[in-house]
Amino acid sequence: MNTVYVIMAHILRSHPINASMVPNGMKMLPYLGVIRNRMMSTHKSKKKMREYYRLLNLDEGCSADDVRESFHKLAKQYHPDGGSNTADSATFIRIEEAYRKVLSHVLEQANARQNKVEEAEEEEEKFKYKTPQHRHYLSFEGIGFGSPSQREKQYRQFRADRATEQVMEYQKQKLQSQYFIDSIIVKDVRQSKEQKITQAIERLVEDLIQESMAKGDFDNLSGKGKPLKKYSGCSYIDPMTHNLNRILIDNGYQPEWILMQKEIKDTIDQLREAILVSRKKLGNPMTPTEQKQWNQVCEQFQENIRKLNKRINDFNLIVPLLSRQKVHFDAQKEISRAQGIYETLIKTQEVTDKNPNNTDQGEGEKTPRVKTGFFNWMSVWKFIKI
Repeated sequence: MNTVYVIMAHILRSHPINASMVPNGMKMLPYLGVIRNRMMSTHKSKKKMREYYRLLNLDEGCSADDVRESFHKLAKQYHPDGGSNTADSATFIRIEEAYRKVLSHVLEQANARQNKVEEAEEEEEKFKYKTPQHRHYLSFEGIGFGSPSQREKQYRQFRADRATEQVMEYQKQKLQSQYFIDSIIVKDVRQSKEQKITQAIERLVEDLIQESMAKGDFDNLSGKGKPLKKYSGCSYIDPMTHNLNRILIDNGYQPEWILMQKEIKDTIDQLREAILVSRKKLGNPMTPTEQKQWNQVCEQFQENIRKLNKRINDFNLIVPLLSRQKVHFDAQKEISRAQGIYETLIKTQEVTDKNPNNTDQGEGEKTPRVKTGFFNWMSVWKFIKI
């Protein structure tokens, strides 16, 4: 066949002829030769590739890791610098060539398979059923599979299991709140509930404000539509923050620590007055029964002072100034103070009873009594100031 091609090539070179004069069969001869060469090259490449696989002791369809592992084993045996008894440079060169060819072939096959999978996924996505499902397939919270009746049975079972879990969780929380009142979990649950209630109240207030604004309840406010008055000309103060603080102050708003400070002051004044009144009701000196009553009053006073000191701790945590922080009250000192005020009042009363006010006496006789009463009241005021 090759001889025929050579003869035809010489004839065509020596006698150029028109392409129309060449028969159709002769025109197809070059194409047949190309097809034949391609088939022969493909056959040879497949045969050579099988030889490469055989040289590496591998089967077709193996992975790239298998190829590398086989090459490492053979390289240890045939590498010239390996020091092995079977070392052979020519064999190693052929093994290396086979390794490169086989590895390239395996990677090409893997890429081809990956491309086919991706193309198949794209085709499947392209022709996927896009129409919305029927209404009964959108129910049951997406639970179950199969026909609607089967999905309904599965959904019933799911609801029963969920209800059982909720009952068990409720019983567990109830037991924890009953026997572990101060546990961290119960405190977290209580705190989360309080936070939810606060958020609900805030949303309710916001809704009421928006509803009032929609009705026009705020349309008659004085100064509506006018700019806010700049209370401060200092450029280092945020004007918005300053104006907001000024508006709050003008409308009677007070910070929490201010209110708590006033509450502590009023409380200690009430406690001091109450224990002094209780002491005045008892005799001097006190009988055993009155002493017992006084001890009960002192115990109640100590408990009230303990609660007040706890309130002072809360105040010290939120007060912004260190100089404004308060110290605890001492119950024993407060009781001694009330006792001292009572004794001073008794002495003052005794002095007043001994020196009754006589309008017939002169100015010189009134002056010592006035001075004595003044100093006695000064002593009482000293105890009050402590």
